[in-house]
Amino acid sequence: MNNYLKYIKDDETIDDLQLKELQLIQKKDGFKFGIDAVLLSDFAQVKKKHEVMDLCTGTGIIPFLIYGKYNPKSVYGLEIQEEMVDMAKRSVKLNSLEEKVSFINEDLKNIEYLKKLKKFDVITVNPPYKLNNAGIINPNDKLAIARHEILCNLEDVIYAARILLKDNGRLFMIHRPERLADIFTIMRKYKIEPKRVKMIHPKIGKAPNIVLVEGQRDGGAYLKWDAPLYVYDESGKYTKEIDSIYWRE
Repeated sequence: MNNYLKYIKDDETIDDLQLKELQLIQKKDGFKFGIDAVLLSDFAQVKKKHEVMDLCTGTGIIPFLIYGKYNPKSVYGLEIQEEMVDMAKRSVKLNSLEEKVSFINEDLKNIEYLKKLKKFDVITVNPPYKLNNAGIINPNDKLAIARHEILCNLEDVIYAARILLKDNGRLFMIHRPERLADIFTIMRKYKIEPKRVKMIHPKIGKAPNIVLVEGQRDGGAYLKWDAPLYVYDESGKYTKEIDSIYWRE
């Protein structure tokens, strides 16, 4: 670990992703990745020939998980917060992945910039979930930015995906079930056809609290529902499906 100290600051830590010895730099007391990132990277269908872009990438957890799981041609992450991009770029050096994983510090609402980028086979995104209409929120609060639609909203994200996707390219998104009608409506507005949905339930008997959605740029109208996934079993332990996703089996 001593060799790693040159990559981190005093208020940061290095987390072992338990996947191909990959490491991720995160704040000790800041926003930490959770099950959402792991579920999204598992839900995404990525091939070795693909080029992938992760929007709202934060400190880069999803690009690193996608690289570790699928080893695509290249993986990019786009994030507006400069401090997070700095951490993500240091994680690239930490893992010696300069030829595979890259990060861009930019606003996804900067449409002219997006149009200058290459087109991607796959877009992934774990966007802010919460509508920015409940109480006073500090716009400089990094946790709030990650959770609330302060700097971008659902339409901004889907419009950006439309611009960046290749013809028939795929968008993979994780969100909350109560926003599903909005997701479908906005995806169709920008001609990204909803193709697959998977509901995530905390446990059997509980309503879903996470939804995974796959869309295809200019795809035909056909929607498939995957079998639901339950996080915990009746004894309160992770289900076999979750253990498998976390590479514990």
